[in-house]
Amino acid sequence: MRKPIFLSIIIFASALGAQAVFGQQPDLGADQQRTEMKKLDSMAGVWEGSGWTMQGKTKGTFSGTETVQRKIDGLALLVEGKFKSPEGKTIHETLAVISYDAKQNIYRFRTYLANGSTGGDQVIKILSPDTFEWGFDIPSGKIKYTIKIANGMWSEVGEFSGDGGKTWVKFFEMNLKKQK
Repeated sequence: MRKPIFLSIIIFASALGAQAVFGQQPDLGADQQRTEMKKLDSMAGVWEGSGWTMQGKTKGTFSGTETVQRKIDGLALLVEGKFKSPEGKTIHETLAVISYDAKQNIYRFRTYLANGSTGGDQVIKILSPDTFEWGFDIPSGKIKYTIKIANGMWSEVGEFSGDGGKTWVKFFEMNLKKQK
């Protein structure tokens, strides 16, 4: 008879302890993170459209969607992109998470590609309320993407610099219209 009562007391005490631990988690800057993430709200939605890219001297066209959703109570944006060739073949599929790092005062942009690689962890900068930039270094130079969102349109340009960022050559352009 004593064992079931003792067991009940242990279960009850464990439940209270778990409630205390999970109910009193410290705020690790979540309010500041949400405030900063609201600056990216214009990205949220379903976007459809087309664009082009240069691979060497070959220009290819594509069409597709970017779906951007607010997640974990506004602390992150989930970005899903899927683009196809004119023949209907998927040529680019990606998943990314954008979040705000309050300690470093930067927006982190972590990307994953359908080929199994990761685009890494980049920084996305807010140039103006409707203009964002992100990029990364590659062995032969630098890549940057500039996104402008205005009047229900998402325009993105990709550029390459082989001289450390002094001159830039456009190799990518995409124009999407907000669907929802």
